[in-house]
Amino acid sequence: MKSFNSDTRPRTVQSGFTIIELMIALLIGVFLMGGLLTLVQDNKRTFVSQSQLAQLQDSERMALAIMTDVIQEAGYFPDPTTNSATSTMPVVGTTFAAGQAMTGTHNTAAPGDTISVRYATASGDGILNCAGQSNATPGIASYTNTFSVVVTAGVGQLVCTLNGLQYPLINGVTNLQVMYGINTSGTGNNVDTYMTATQVTTNTAWNNVISVRIALTFNNPLYTAAGLGQPATIQLKKHITVMNQIGL
Repeated sequence: MKSFNSDTRPRTVQSGFTIIELMIALLIGVFLMGGLLTLVQDNKRTFVSQSQLAQLQDSERMALAIMTDVIQEAGYFPDPTTNSATSTMPVVGTTFAAGQAMTGTHNTAAPGDTISVRYATASGDGILNCAGQSNATPGIASYTNTFSVVVTAGVGQLVCTLNGLQYPLINGVTNLQVMYGINTSGTGNNVDTYMTATQVTTNTAWNNVISVRIALTFNNPLYTAAGLGQPATIQLKKHITVMNQIGL
């Protein structure tokens, strides 16, 4: 009888990856991971840029909306049968003459000009001041709204000073320039020339202001360096008519 030795059974041959194959696989994985990280970073930069641009556009719309609402109300007063411009807007030192609804200062360099607008409103009439408030008192309230750009620690901000109290409005504003559309004849509501605040004061023409042209300069959040396609600042302009002067 033959005996069988277990050692004589066929053995399974084991196989695996060589070191070269493992290195190639690792290299391919690193390459794919690098591409994925690049794609994620690009998407993040795009998202941040779009978010910053949307915020800038919101700031532009808000700034123009507030300034338009206030400036176009210059000289308004309720119930002309019992009130008048001089009674609701009296003399204020050398800043405002009786009945004068608008004044300003001019500076060609940043942060630029200021513009002050005043009007009187009745209780509950819904006319807003630059702080977004309306008259909730029992009687007539007068508002003096002054728009200017204030720079603090190198950061510009559009602010409104309402009856002596300052309210921050929009960040990232570096310059405000204002031109006034004047009717030099003093009759009619057509504009025949534009003047700076200094020129309007010199010509004693504040009561002849028919319209206001504002130019706001904003920092561009997409700007990184000169020559890379994006300007450092963006300027936005708006033409605003004074409703009291054009009969609206």
